[in-house]
Amino acid sequence: MAAPVVDAEYLRQVDRARRDLRALIASKGCAPIMLRLAWHDAGTYDAKTKTGGANGSIRHEEEYSHGSNAGLKIAIDLLEPIKGKHPKITYADLYELAGVVAVEVTGGPTIDFVPGRRDSSVCLREGRLPDAKKGAPHLRDIFYRMGLADKDIVALSGGHTLDEDAFFKDYAESHKKLSELGSTPRSGGTASAKSDGPTVATLAQSAFGLAAAAAVVIAGYL
Repeated sequence: MAAPVVDAEYLRQVDRARRDLRALIASKGCAPIMLRLAWHDAGTYDAKTKTGGANGSIRHEEEYSHGSNAGLKIAIDLLEPIKGKHPKITYADLYELAGVVAVEVTGGPTIDFVPGRRDSSVCLREGRLPDAKKGAPHLRDIFYRMGLADKDIVALSGGHTLDEDAFFKDYAESHKKLSELGSTPRSGGTASAKSDGPTVATLAQSAFGLAAAAAVVIAGYL
């Protein structure tokens, strides 16, 4: 499918969708499943073949019915009304924006979100996401295939919360990399102004909340 035209109206719809997502995630307590949806849509990426990635293909039954995506139809259905209200936004952008907002709602850092992901109807065969039966070495191989590194694995799993400043910085960078796998979002700025960063007094509590949400996703792979 063609890449979306990220014009002023598109950016306005992204801002409105962000507000709707915050309300949805806060009211439903569904941050972990939204984060998982975003990760699983992006996590099919293969850096060598340039296939898969954050392209919204997980919305199709052929893909969301994979065993590794069990339960994600719930998140897809929760997001459909927001997609209906803001039709210009691609599914790929909406799913990754939901993951970004899930991080913010759980007290995590503000992640630079750059829209422009194109949707795809091509569903890859099952097997590109981590298999819980294969353990940590397999998880590392999957991340390497995506073009990510050990630092990203540690950051995304909330693995160094003893240093909250480093955790927020590294997590935000790694999450942004993951959310843009296989896509070429516009480089001309973010979709909306960044919110104020967390204060020192709230860092520990925020890092714990985000790490807990991320751990729910990572735990399913180990």
